[in-house]
Amino acid sequence: MATLVSLGINLSIVLMVFGIALTAGAGGVRLAFRNPALLLRSLFAMYVVMPLVAVAIALWFELSRPLLIALMLLALAPVPPLLPVKQVKAGGGMDYVLGLLVASALAAIVVVPVGIELIGRVFGRDLEVPFGVPARVVGVSVLAPMLAGLVVAHVAPGVAARISAPLLKSSGILLVALFLPVLVLSWDTIMSQVGDFTIVAILLFIGIGLAAGHLLGGPDDGNRTALALATATRHPGVAIAVVHAVAPAEKDVAAVIFLYLLVGVAASIPYMKWRQRVGAGARS
Repeated sequence: MATLVSLGINLSIVLMVFGIALTAGAGGVRLAFRNPALLLRSLFAMYVVMPLVAVAIALWFELSRPLLIALMLLALAPVPPLLPVKQVKAGGGMDYVLGLLVASALAAIVVVPVGIELIGRVFGRDLEVPFGVPARVVGVSVLAPMLAGLVVAHVAPGVAARISAPLLKSSGILLVALFLPVLVLSWDTIMSQVGDFTIVAILLFIGIGLAAGHLLGGPDDGNRTALALATATRHPGVAIAVVHAVAPAEKDVAAVIFLYLLVGVAASIPYMKWRQRVGAGARS
């Protein structure tokens, strides 16, 4: 049953990315890469600022081992496939959101193994992640469905226009329907990780991520909002896959990552409300 639920969640994520690609089309991807300065600042916020923030938090607080590992991995993980819908609703432009999803996924294939090795040196540990681990996760959950959606949008734009909205809606419903039982069954394990500055460290990580992305997002309000959310919210599947590859005995790390997801959803709501008000004020 656990395997079937996991497959269902992964399928809903794949369908969601496929639907996003159907909506944007190849033109959206081309537009996204016409501002290389913005993309470079975005990758700097995600893959330079946040790993440094994670190291600083780890050195400042006496973190539990699962929380320490989770923060390090999340700081190196790419944008989660579910985030673009949230970014667009908060005012982000589809072209930039799509470009950031693709660029961060491609960069993570190199950043995750290299970053883990560098962080291991900081803490005096010999850590190594095969390049195939992040490549497999981002390939299945981001790149393959994205490419498939772009091909369909190019070959059959009418079909893409008709099915994109129902597909996105159904994939979201499926994800919630499958994720809730997992959350309920794992609740005691997740709550066992609360304590010893866990919530404080996670909130600090998310808050600094929102601030860093907002400041580096440039003058466009939508881009600033999208980058803030991307910098603070990371792909849990990549982080969990790396844990299984590097330290399979660390069973509690996945529980901390689930806790991070829950705290992240709650912590980002005030920021999103504020950005939506700013966007509404600018339009009026």
